[in-house]
Amino acid sequence: MADRERRYAVTVDGRAYELNPSPGKVILPGQGFKIHHAPDCKHLTDSVSLQRRPDPDGLTWRRLLDAAEPTAFAASAGLLNGRNRPVTGVCSCALRPVTDSHAETLPYWPVDEALRVFDRERHRAAVEAADRDAERVHTEFPWEEWPELPLERYALGQPDMPGHQVFSYLLEFGSKALGSITGGTAKKHFVYRTNHGAWWFDKRYADVDEAWREVRAGLVAAVTAAREGRVRDIDEIASIRSGIMVVAKTLRIYAPDAVLPVYSDSFTQHYLNRLAPGNTAAKLQPFRRKELLKSLIAEDPRFAGWPPQLVWHFLDWWAPARRTAPRTVRIGVSELHDDWDYFQVEGVAAVDADRVGDLRRYADEEEFTEAYQEAYADGGTSAGQLAARAGGLWRLLDLREGDRVVATRGRSEVLGVGRVTGDGYAWQPRLDADRPPWHAVTVEWDMEYAGKLDEPVADWGRGLVSDVPRPLWLKIGELMMFGRVVNLLELEEATDSVEIPPLDAVLQQIDDALERRGQAVLFGPPGTGKTYHALRYAVRRLGELSADLPGVEPLAEPGSAEFAATIEALTEARRLTLVTFHPSYGYEDFVEGLRPVKGASGFILEPVDGVFKRVCETAAADPGQLYLMVVDELNRGNLPRILGELITVVEKDKRGLPVTLPLTGTPFRVPPNVRLLGTMNTADRSVRMLDSAIRRRFAFIELLSDSGPLRGAQVDQLDLAVFLDRLNERIRTRLDREKQIGHAFFLPEGAPVSTAAEFAAIVRGEILPLLQEYAYDDYGLLAAFLGEGVVDVVAHTLRELTDEDLINRLYEELQVGSGGE
Repeated sequence: MADRERRYAVTVDGRAYELNPSPGKVILPGQGFKIHHAPDCKHLTDSVSLQRRPDPDGLTWRRLLDAAEPTAFAASAGLLNGRNRPVTGVCSCALRPVTDSHAETLPYWPVDEALRVFDRERHRAAVEAADRDAERVHTEFPWEEWPELPLERYALGQPDMPGHQVFSYLLEFGSKALGSITGGTAKKHFVYRTNHGAWWFDKRYADVDEAWREVRAGLVAAVTAAREGRVRDIDEIASIRSGIMVVAKTLRIYAPDAVLPVYSDSFTQHYLNRLAPGNTAAKLQPFRRKELLKSLIAEDPRFAGWPPQLVWHFLDWWAPARRTAPRTVRIGVSELHDDWDYFQVEGVAAVDADRVGDLRRYADEEEFTEAYQEAYADGGTSAGQLAARAGGLWRLLDLREGDRVVATRGRSEVLGVGRVTGDGYAWQPRLDADRPPWHAVTVEWDMEYAGKLDEPVADWGRGLVSDVPRPLWLKIGELMMFGRVVNLLELEEATDSVEIPPLDAVLQQIDDALERRGQAVLFGPPGTGKTYHALRYAVRRLGELSADLPGVEPLAEPGSAEFAATIEALTEARRLTLVTFHPSYGYEDFVEGLRPVKGASGFILEPVDGVFKRVCETAAADPGQLYLMVVDELNRGNLPRILGELITVVEKDKRGLPVTLPLTGTPFRVPPNVRLLGTMNTADRSVRMLDSAIRRRFAFIELLSDSGPLRGAQVDQLDLAVFLDRLNERIRTRLDREKQIGHAFFLPEGAPVSTAAEFAAIVRGEILPLLQEYAYDDYGLLAAFLGEGVVDVVAHTLRELTDEDLINRLYEELQVGSGGE
């Protein structure tokens, strides 16, 4: 490595790191299980037994990360700690997690170094499999037939057409080795048949026949242009402009040398940014970008002779554009049949739901949920429980190779854990003709996880499939650990390298907004989890960037002791600052102001830095770290007065520019690594009431009531999800959407309320007072929300009811009386 002092940005599992190159040797710890590059790293607690191993090309860190068997690789390379145990991880003194914005200020890990360690042979089988898939599709759909290809041979959703005879099916589900284009809806295929039997197509066309003629002509023109070296001309074909990924994968089959098999337009831009920093490709059309990426590779002698598929494997390994941590789901196994034996023999995990057929027939989850509820409405199961089961079953479509499936029986027994292999989801008949078809994924089972958990899992009694959160996964992992003969060193090694999964949808939305604007506001009705998600984001995002802080657990669950300890550790390190705005909060508290200070002759006024100024000064000295300020009740403060002149320099494109503070006359800058995350209760004050200059500078993320976490949960006969949905429907009709009731009211400690006493206490102590406030003592309106069985309109009071009677009357009013079951 030419410059040992230079730092690089590098991406591992879709996350940004700062690479501190080794000084020609790696340092092995006395007791830990990670290699080090810095001799003064504070994780090296035993300086006596430290050893060093040669690292002449500075790439041991990458070889260790890429090793199929890290323990075996470490042993063979002599990477052993002071206890003669293999060292299988990389310390943060070598790979420091950083923010995306900081990574963008660093040069990216050089291609030359990456090529020295990239294992081409390891990817040979994947390249050959892709070629076979392409040839199979080409054989099934010869190019010569495309000008007259009938719609029935192209479109998804035709129940009488086997998948291998439908091009769209093969493209999305039957050619995984070529790269995935799954996700989203079937609309990306331009024309498809819905589950209800109707054709969907762009309404600019008079009918489906015209739509198909135009789409088919567009696809033929695209392939022809690519074969003739005119890839950029594809951008001008209007009929296929909405399906970039479908067109790009079609080119991989019929014009394989025209472009790289990078189907997503955002991925194309991502790789261009890595290979040619500062390029202007963002201003180009999608296929002009793909043409540019291909030309960069073609002109680079380092890739001479490489097939396009292998180039894509290199790019995806060198600078991955997405996070790839495995997902874990749970599938319940029937106690009535020998399903578990069948699962083990056939290497599958499967679910019975034969009435709805192949999941890939449906355009999206909403359409599938409606079909599932209709198909199983005769079973006496509530609408909420059916929706929960449908949502769980839909998860099977998202499973990919490497994801995990936990097979369970009842609410506490773990039968085994499987790793998803092959193509993931498949709709297939059972070998036993007496049983119906089922929804399956192929897996390799590991029986060492079998056993019973100490406590039953309530969620396992609801639905067919459910996600497995990390705390539950750790408990399942303990079954494996105790099922083996292990010593404390092995236990330490197993827990030393903790897998950090991707951000969930809500946290990713917050992260994207903060990266884009620098400040964001979570707003919505009471009980929608605004502060909850703000703190979750702080623990998760700051936690994964704070490997140097003791006591930080980025995957701690809200409400746990680890979560509280992480908040405290981040706050003490000043990486997290929590404040609450109120009517008397001012500029002096936030930026700077005069405060009385005791002097020799009494009290005098001196300038004192406000909380935000202190955060900015700390962050400026540590540019690779993220500093977050969470402002609760943002709208209760006078924001223009609190922010003052900072309203300009908090903007993302003006970060780092100086503004002169009027009190001290000193220049002040807001560093790019500071984020502001506020919460705002719209029942108190609408977003529309905020100062327009404030609104322009913040990203706003609305959190509405979500009955999803309550699906399938019941208190006596009352379905909580149905109750909440119908109560909010009445509130929206009679008031507005900003005064709905949030789902968090019914999720104490993160789990749905389960007893009549708990539910009644929440309704009486939290829901009713809120509704009374909304109704301004209009008991007719209050009765319109809850029914006259709960509200006495004449006496202007709430009726005296037992807990059971309250539940029964709400059930009759909001479930049975509203058309529920």
